[in-house]
Amino acid sequence: MAENTYLLRGAAILGGEAEDLLIRNGVIEARGQGLAADGATVIDAAGLIALPGMVDVHTHLREPGREDAETVETGTRAAALGGFTAVHAMANSNPVADTAGVVEQVHSLGRASGWVDVRPVGAVTVGLAGEQLAELGAMADSRAQVRMFSDDGICVHDPVLMRRALEYVKAFDGVVAQHAQEPRLTAGAQMNEGTVSAVLGLTGWPAVAEESIIARDVLLAQHVGSRLHVCHVSTAGSVEIVRWAKARGINVTAEVTPHHLLLTDELVRSYDPVYKVNPPLRTDADVQALREGLADGTIDVVGTDHAPHPSEHKECEWAQAAMGMTGLETALSVVQETMIETGLMSWADFARVTSFTPAVIGRVADQGRPLEVGEPANVILVDPAARWTVDPHKMATMGRNSPFKGKELPGSVVATFFKGHPTVLDGRLNTPYRYPEVSSN
Repeated sequence: MAENTYLLRGAAILGGEAEDLLIRNGVIEARGQGLAADGATVIDAAGLIALPGMVDVHTHLREPGREDAETVETGTRAAALGGFTAVHAMANSNPVADTAGVVEQVHSLGRASGWVDVRPVGAVTVGLAGEQLAELGAMADSRAQVRMFSDDGICVHDPVLMRRALEYVKAFDGVVAQHAQEPRLTAGAQMNEGTVSAVLGLTGWPAVAEESIIARDVLLAQHVGSRLHVCHVSTAGSVEIVRWAKARGINVTAEVTPHHLLLTDELVRSYDPVYKVNPPLRTDADVQALREGLADGTIDVVGTDHAPHPSEHKECEWAQAAMGMTGLETALSVVQETMIETGLMSWADFARVTSFTPAVIGRVADQGRPLEVGEPANVILVDPAARWTVDPHKMATMGRNSPFKGKELPGSVVATFFKGHPTVLDGRLNTPYRYPEVSSN
């Protein structure tokens, strides 16, 4: 067998015509029909779809400091199984990723694990406290080469600080990813503000708390001429603001989570804390607007907001439960169900919102590339006809807080190739990629 040589035979490229892909030494060496390669490992991909590896702009890996919830190893195993070849690890670890030292630690842990490319997200402010800018330049110049900055989980609510952050990241083509939540409008909020919250007597999280921050920030981005990314858009009004901003030529991108494409606040009537998330699940009208926004390009990408928690933080009373859901291993299936099987998007569109554009936003040069000769072999094979029932206890993530527990979903990841190495084969973890050793001489 020729080492590191794989022939994927008969896969539908981006859901189109069936072709072969020859992968050798981490690169797509040939693409066409009837390819042959002596000694190559042949994978029968008939009936499968070949897509570029997915890139997540929004993952919580928890390490360092919260290894009881997730580690870089477990989170990236989950990512590989979900079809990802790169993830952006959010900064709200302990210690917070607000220095070059911490982001380099996360970056090194990702390389040691070898399941996906781990791109640390640097905090915007020291300790996520919203009072002083973090070492943005030092993190950008570090070995982690940070290009995305976010206090995710907490809004950078001070407009002066937000303006300074937007100005600062321009020097190295960075982007500020904002968690849009006006804190005074959401004090004590437990769920979406609306009919259901009124019936249940829970404090509501109004849509305007998200929309007012997005409106402010797109104007700030326009004023300083910088890049703004809006995390987990959840309301119809937010979609309209982003659409308006893009029409004016403002450099803004936005993401939506899989769970906001499928679930509504009606589920909160169960008082099951697995449905407690920030931003909260919204109404059916919001879900439809998010789907339309993703389909027409107003919303640029899907971001999982994968947020694992220990069981004791979710299996408790609603008011005491932590906010967040897992999502790495179900993202592809949920997007297939909500966007492809509804006819709103094609598989080529899927690649655009889960791979091509996320890599551009995060400035990840060797990810999100077309499946063409000479390109890095970050490739996944998907069985669109498969159906499976979600069992959180069978997942690689340490988090059991999946809102899709017991639900049957379409589509499954059959294989994931990271840098030409199969990290997943036959739907199961294979072996991690090992980076070449760097000589100290």
